[in-house]
Amino acid sequence: MIMSRSTQRLQRIFKQLAPEQQETLLTFAEFLQSRLVEKPMPQVKHLPRPPNESVVAAIKRLAQSYPMLDKGKMLNETSRLMSEHILRGRDRVEVIDELETVFLRHYEEFLNEKTT
Repeated sequence: MIMSRSTQRLQRIFKQLAPEQQETLLTFAEFLQSRLVEKPMPQVKHLPRPPNESVVAAIKRLAQSYPMLDKGKMLNETSRLMSEHILRGRDRVEVIDELETVFLRHYEEFLNEKTT
């Protein structure tokens, strides 16, 4: 595991302190940690899927439904699906179904990162 410079610096300082000073530093760190305000878990805004929705409209709807997701992380998958629809003629309903799966999977990964 690669440690940040701050982590390495803190470990170096900690090792140089006497045991009672180490305990004081830990107490202070725990105090700072206790002051952290936990943000509420973002909720999905399930927007209904309209009939005859286009693939582009589906991507926009899903982006609004999952505002907490980093769309850049999904760019390859969403672009691939869009290309399959436009360039290869893949059925739009099939592509939209897969897009919904992609967004849901990324949301589950997001939740998993937040809870671990």
